[in-house]
Amino acid sequence: MSDSARGGALSNLVIGGPEAKRILVVDDEETIRLALAKFLRSRGFETDIAETGMAALDRLTQGSYSLMLCDIRMPGMSGLELVPRARTLHPDMAVIMLSAVNDVPTATESISAGAMEYLTKPVDLQDLLDAIERVANRRDLAIEQRNVERLIDAEVVRRTTDLERERAGLRTAVIDSIAHLIALHESKDPFLSGMTLRVTAVARAVAEVMKLEPAVVDQVEVAARLHDVGKIAIRDSVLNKPGVLSPEEFEHVKDHVRLGLEILAPLTQLRDVLDFVRDHHEHWDGSGYPHGVMGERISLGGRILCCADAFIALTSRRAYRPAMSVEDTVDYLAAHAGGLLDPKVYAALQQVVTERRVLGLTAD
Repeated sequence: MSDSARGGALSNLVIGGPEAKRILVVDDEETIRLALAKFLRSRGFETDIAETGMAALDRLTQGSYSLMLCDIRMPGMSGLELVPRARTLHPDMAVIMLSAVNDVPTATESISAGAMEYLTKPVDLQDLLDAIERVANRRDLAIEQRNVERLIDAEVVRRTTDLERERAGLRTAVIDSIAHLIALHESKDPFLSGMTLRVTAVARAVAEVMKLEPAVVDQVEVAARLHDVGKIAIRDSVLNKPGVLSPEEFEHVKDHVRLGLEILAPLTQLRDVLDFVRDHHEHWDGSGYPHGVMGERISLGGRILCCADAFIALTSRRAYRPAMSVEDTVDYLAAHAGGLLDPKVYAALQQVVTERRVLGLTAD
């Protein structure tokens, strides 16, 4: 890739190129502008002339110049009024102001307007050539510096993009590895096998029905894939128990949220995802765990996961009960909208089921 391609907005002015020899002489006195133009042409410069500020602007709209020699006092638009407008058209153009008065305030005002040099008339021709060389060097240096800065900025952007791509790839690999670990753990129990995949499908469908931003939908999906990772640290005898859990066993199961967050803690860039995982057992009425928060204090992703998790749990077989039908489950959960579930999330689940947005919702 060329420097100009990588730099994006690099100046098309080439240092030392043909445009570096183009000069516009602006002066209302015909004798002066013609004499200056003739001298500059004899020194190899391509020179155009303009007798007024408006004529100069016309010239500047038709082409670019490396330098403008401009009289200060002219009828109509003065040189001080012309310079800012000219520099707007051609920011890289150097300006040398000419004046019949050696006046410090006027010289200062000229420099403030954007001129690089200030010469008094009658102009010593050698002084003029020396001034042209000085401003040309300053102009070229400014262009070169800006181009280098833009190349550096472009390189920083490229490397940052590459680094973000590498981090995203690593993040995806870690998420995939954790999800695979969860799938392996679930595969040991025929009643749990594939549960996380089903929760993920329902959670994403609910988030899409709720018309959440695509980035948030993706976060909900990632959170659903990871939400039960803490269960790999729960005793199999408790997870697979066919009967009712004892209070101690239930507390042990509830601890899977804390354990999951500890496992996922290194994924610091997935802060919202971790919030969703933290809240996936919180209930709308505040009766959930681990913090017992309620209503919209629960992250929206957490509310969606709670709904999807409850739906999949009820439509999945267990050692101690058969799976409920999809229709019966939706009816059963209707009684828990406003208690266990956010009513808006439950309404989205109803739509997901009615529109058959997720196939194969029941377990084998």
